[in-house]
Amino acid sequence: MKKHLKIITILLLIVLIGLSGCTEKTTNETSGETSENDAAKTTLTIFHAGSLSMPLDEAEQAFEAAHPDVDILREPKGSRATMRKVTDLGRIADVIAVADYAGIETLMFPEYADWYAAFARNKMVIIFNNNSIYADEITTDNWQEILTRDGVEVAHSEPNDDPCGYRAVIVYNLSSQFYNDPSIEEKLIENTPPTNIRSTETDLLALLDAGELDYVFIYRSIAVQHEYRFVELPPELSLSEIEHKDFYNNGTCPLSDGTVKHGAPIVYGITIPINAEHPEIAQEFVEFILGSSGQQIMEKNGQPSIVPAKTNDIDLVPDNIKPLVEEIN
Repeated sequence: MKKHLKIITILLLIVLIGLSGCTEKTTNETSGETSENDAAKTTLTIFHAGSLSMPLDEAEQAFEAAHPDVDILREPKGSRATMRKVTDLGRIADVIAVADYAGIETLMFPEYADWYAAFARNKMVIIFNNNSIYADEITTDNWQEILTRDGVEVAHSEPNDDPCGYRAVIVYNLSSQFYNDPSIEEKLIENTPPTNIRSTETDLLALLDAGELDYVFIYRSIAVQHEYRFVELPPELSLSEIEHKDFYNNGTCPLSDGTVKHGAPIVYGITIPINAEHPEIAQEFVEFILGSSGQQIMEKNGQPSIVPAKTNDIDLVPDNIKPLVEEIN
């Protein structure tokens, strides 16, 4: 009897061992369950500006194809809100990419980051669609007259969350100076009520599509990526030309934390937080973005790369990234 029990016990153990070897989870095509293989991947978490969504989506696909053991998780938001996820909310990110490189130094240095790479440019434009009032009249030469008419709904993103928002306010301010007409800024503000201001610039696109807005101050890259009609601003107002940086500096936008933003050429920044969970993979991703493949992606999406990228302190930049940057003098 004992011999039979031993045999039964051994057989049960064999069955259990066999079953345990068959417990690897695979993706269920109908339920969408995550496989154990996917769960074993390293998750690279990237917090980034909303205006970087499309180029970083392409970069994600290319990087994951070259690194099948990595799964990139991206969270778009306004740039200041993006950095505050780390500084104020205590969240962990492996890479931070924002629409104003100077914000990394202002909000993250020295506790959360100690270097940045300024890596791409953009410019401010005004987007609209066929349903926008005066859509067939607006040009680069008369935009300020069109947008200050009664009944025109103008919009921009929230300045306290998103650089595109405070840059729009700076453009309002500079416009009165450039055209020597204080009423332009006043009327633009009047035609941009609080209900037309949303957290990020990309939040405004649905409102424009729905006919709730007529014109949105936004980055040219978004206009290109989403195929909107747009009007170019004069270079003195587009915040894109280094030769106009002194005039840009005359434009201001006060923020709720007491700081005052001044106009400057639009330059994107990227960094790896000091407490990144996967710094080595993050370094490889930043190297990809700053390298030739990343440059092609940025150019395609209307955000031309700065080559080489500029950094505050090359000694603090990871070794694999050093060949792709130069220190700002």
